[in-house]
Amino acid sequence: MPAFLRLLRLLLIDPSISHIRIRLACLAYLAILVLGSIPGARAGIGHFASGVVLHSLAYAGLTLLIFCGINGSAARRAVASVLAIAAMGAADEFVQSFFSYRGATVGDWLVDCAAALVSAAVLYLLWPRVTLAPARVP
Repeated sequence: MPAFLRLLRLLLIDPSISHIRIRLACLAYLAILVLGSIPGARAGIGHFASGVVLHSLAYAGLTLLIFCGINGSAARRAVASVLAIAAMGAADEFVQSFFSYRGATVGDWLVDCAAALVSAAVLYLLWPRVTLAPARVP
């Protein structure tokens, strides 16, 4: 198995570091809240990607970290990660409502939830194949 795949397997599947994935998800979410609250930061990033793309990528990444960071069956992981993202996205929009230069929108929250649903569905389908596949050592 190539070194990159071994590293990827370690980072996403190894249960001994699942707590690190959850902490990383929390740090990433905190970064989303803080960076999204800086005046003009969203406009600067908007030159490279639209709000839909940014929300989709950010919350799909958080879904991956949460899904891989919690224990249980693939179904439990999928449901828990989607519910967590729904709450995180709602809290993000709530925080944005306090800033005059930002706006809280249900549309952004729905994009967050859609990204979580799609990501969790893909992970749900792939998880048994990935976790049951033998880790071949060259």
